[in-house]
Amino acid sequence: HKNKLQTTLTKGDGGYVIQLERRGYVKGGHWTPEAALHREFLRAGSNVLQTFTFYCSEDKLEMSGNVTDITGAQINEAACDLARDVAKEGDALVAGGVSQTPCYVKSHSEAEVKAIFKKQMEDFLKKDIDFFIAEYFEHVEEAGWAVEVLKTSGKPVGATLCISPYGDMHGVPPGECAVRLVKAGADIVGINCHLDPLTCVRTVKLMKEGLEKAGLKAHLMIQPLGFHTPECNHTGYLSLPEFPFALETRAITRWDIHKYAREAYNAGIRYIGGCCGFEPYHIRAIAEELAAERGFLPPASEKHGLWGAALEMHTKPWVRARARREYWENLLPASGRPKCPSMATPEDDYEKQLKSNIPT
Repeated sequence: HKNKLQTTLTKGDGGYVIQLERRGYVKGGHWTPEAALHREFLRAGSNVLQTFTFYCSEDKLEMSGNVTDITGAQINEAACDLARDVAKEGDALVAGGVSQTPCYVKSHSEAEVKAIFKKQMEDFLKKDIDFFIAEYFEHVEEAGWAVEVLKTSGKPVGATLCISPYGDMHGVPPGECAVRLVKAGADIVGINCHLDPLTCVRTVKLMKEGLEKAGLKAHLMIQPLGFHTPECNHTGYLSLPEFPFALETRAITRWDIHKYAREAYNAGIRYIGGCCGFEPYHIRAIAEELAAERGFLPPASEKHGLWGAALEMHTKPWVRARARREYWENLLPASGRPKCPSMATPEDDYEKQLKSNIPT
């Protein structure tokens, strides 16, 4: 499995929490796991199915009011079973995911935080997942602690930060963040969530530069938002007035994803996927854009054809004329909202965000 990770273009399986909230299965705000969507993403072309265990540590579950007679261990183990059952249908890998803890900001205790990660790791090891992903970390220090714990498992470890090109919430630049994660033991480093695809590509490029200057090597990974966030700020879409229930107006099209996939691949990134806002058709777009590099198309591409080819069967001639790459590549989609602003003003500026998120 480690060799497969090293030699195969890999795609994560998209964003669960936003999609499941829309379907009525997840409580907005706490985003703790209550359902999963693996099969749709596998059919769209995912090589990796990540366990839906976001925020599934005991301290987060307690804060969310979700601790009754169901434990974090039960959720973690059930998530592994669900991911593995579907992964077998397509020979995909299963990644066990851990994320930032409320404990870090509250106590800043290395021992306490590491104990939480160790407990989650042991849940995953019972199910023999293929590798680990430490994701959605705003502070590189906490991500490094997670990597150090997960590395003791003997399995490959990926680590992604939800940071902008400005760096983490302590102001640590992306390049330095990457160096610290690799020195902690990460085999894969990159970015996930908070900002749009092309912004995240910029940040991963900075991480790559930092690793090259330090003479270090690691695989590069990216799982951005499926929303446009041109107002690029330190905390990303969390500061937008549309978060989290009016983000549909910012949705990224499949054609945006084609451009993103190519940009990411050209930047040397080989783990290319998506986070919040990514749906199966977005993952399919990655698979289609990189079909030549991967050597195949996913099952989900059989119906509609590449670049709208299926439109050749449409009854209207002006719609049939859209069955070509040039049309969709050059389209500037309209919002359909006459008074909709092109951008919003984030609620807080960078300095206020930075000050409010740094533990005292």
